[in-house]
Amino acid sequence: MTLSLFDHDAPHGEASRLVAFSGNRLDRRSEHRTESELGDALKDKATRYFAITQGRLAMRVDGAAPQGLLEADDIAAMQPQHADAVLIGWDANNAARIALPVGVAAEDLPTPFKAIDSRSVYRQALLDEETLGAFAQGTSLVTWALANRFCGACGAAMAPEAGGYRRRCTACPHVVFPRTDPVAIMLTVDEVGDRCLLGRSPHFPPGMFSCLAGFIEPGETMEDAVRRETLEESGITVGRVRYHASQPWPMPHSLMIGVYAEARSLTIARDTAELEDCRWFDRAETEAMLANVLGEDKASAPPPGAIAHRLMRDWLDWRR
Repeated sequence: MTLSLFDHDAPHGEASRLVAFSGNRLDRRSEHRTESELGDALKDKATRYFAITQGRLAMRVDGAAPQGLLEADDIAAMQPQHADAVLIGWDANNAARIALPVGVAAEDLPTPFKAIDSRSVYRQALLDEETLGAFAQGTSLVTWALANRFCGACGAAMAPEAGGYRRRCTACPHVVFPRTDPVAIMLTVDEVGDRCLLGRSPHFPPGMFSCLAGFIEPGETMEDAVRRETLEESGITVGRVRYHASQPWPMPHSLMIGVYAEARSLTIARDTAELEDCRWFDRAETEAMLANVLGEDKASAPPPGAIAHRLMRDWLDWRR
């Protein structure tokens, strides 16, 4: 009997634990929040903050390692916007964690602070895995809060509730909840030819190829989104779809749903508006790409921590 990638979950039982932004261990207490907890946390000296300016994290850079979790005194001169603060949870010592926007522009932060974008925070490993995961939660929620300061139904001001985890209109019954955008990202596999399908978008770094991906549309299953996006972008038809891992992606608030897709056709007809290139790669070529992360002299792969890297790596490893 021939063993298929689509028949089991090897080489990992929960590959989501192996991607970036997945290490968040805060106690969110989502169903048990009171209206006083955010105010109490803002007064507590043990509370630590993710300060967000123009979509970037304000980090202290005067020590041996950059610090992304700041104290109240650190953010006092950054014009903290408490009205849009979000209580994201509590750590193992019951110390609160808050994410909030600050009014000082990224280029005007006082010394010794520097604003660093989410992608660089992850790629340069500026935070440990647990803090990186909590930051993903915090920056996504701040982005959502700032986009919902006014009611989409009547235009009146919105007021935060549940520590910032929902926002209610001050003039009508409209209530909004945090937004997560689901994205299917797929490694399409030709099992007979032992190859995988990768493409490169015009905005990728030079030489980088990655898995195809696309937003899951309303009224669409994840599996059908995989089939539709693969066909639209590459011309390849897909049969079986197997879930493998997911990844919070705070740019600004997506959930990447990583799958393997079974190729039912082999002739590529790429969408030239979406992809600069799209081709099949064998195992040796894929292994070489993973060893040449973000290299410019030859084909390369996304960095470790990216779910595309995980899908490629685990496709190579699943039979070992």
